[in-house]
Amino acid sequence: MHDRRTQISVVVPVFNEEASLRAVIPRFVQSLEKQRRSFELIFVNDGSRDCSAAILDEFAARDPRIKVIHFVRNYGQTAAMMAGFWAARADIIVPLDGDGQNEPDDIELLADKLEEGYDVVSGWRRDRKDSWHRTLVSRIANRIIGAITGVRLNDYGCTLKAYRAQMIRDARLFGEMHRFIPVYASMHGARICEVVVRHHPRTAGTSKYGYGRVIKVALDIALVRLLQKYRTKPLHFFGKITQWTWLGTAACFVFAIAQALLASGDRWSAFWGKAPIIGMLLFVLGWIAIMAGLVAELVMRSGFEYNAGRYWEEARRVNLGIPTGDVLEQAAMREAELAARD
Repeated sequence: MHDRRTQISVVVPVFNEEASLRAVIPRFVQSLEKQRRSFELIFVNDGSRDCSAAILDEFAARDPRIKVIHFVRNYGQTAAMMAGFWAARADIIVPLDGDGQNEPDDIELLADKLEEGYDVVSGWRRDRKDSWHRTLVSRIANRIIGAITGVRLNDYGCTLKAYRAQMIRDARLFGEMHRFIPVYASMHGARICEVVVRHHPRTAGTSKYGYGRVIKVALDIALVRLLQKYRTKPLHFFGKITQWTWLGTAACFVFAIAQALLASGDRWSAFWGKAPIIGMLLFVLGWIAIMAGLVAELVMRSGFEYNAGRYWEEARRVNLGIPTGDVLEQAAMREAELAARD
């Protein structure tokens, strides 16, 4: 059940941020205390190899509103955010970077906008304090994502966003999918808007984002688009591949027949050139696509019927109980039922 005394849950993924945590944690608490809503501050330690874990435990021991989830190893920002979302008890959930570049005072602005009737309020770092080339790459990526998904935002990469809890608690995100949460929300009919937020230069620690993520994000864009259109009907996607490959097969054989009819010599030799071979290859490719689509349908259906969605391991929790999210409870009940049948 939700704790009605907690009105907003702030989720902060952390990975090797010992240089900034001692400054940002008091700043976060001070800012949230000045705001109208009661809060909990959930830090998810994503397998940090520095002293981040000890620092988080130190602050949590002094303030029960500070809660910590420690992963056994590094699983990535998406897993850290999902763990925080599932642990959150409030009806409003706001993720926040742990490097101090987001302005915590803007949380109230986003939450107020959310209560105007929106389901997602996305932060826009219009005056971004990062290098010009990193900012340029981000702007290009935002335009591409908006054009492909139809959900047009100026700043997909801004962690600072406000969500209605019911829109994201059941999300199943993997890889680098955390930046596409607004797209997932839009697939469930969410009303989305964007608000300009402040952004500060990094003063401690090092950025965890490199240009190696560009390819990962590009692949994730393709996956998101696939999920947008064919999440519940993957066979239709593979069916389109089959449709075009078999049309290519027909074209190749029509070309080969025409070539044989117009030949003055041996028509069979004229027919059996490269075109029929290419056509047969296209036919086989189409057949493989159909088989892949059927497999995808089976995987999708079993996933909808039985999928807790948790793929990370937690070492321990501080100021939090054991994982009890609805999805995990349902999965445990199903496992018990299966064991009883056996």
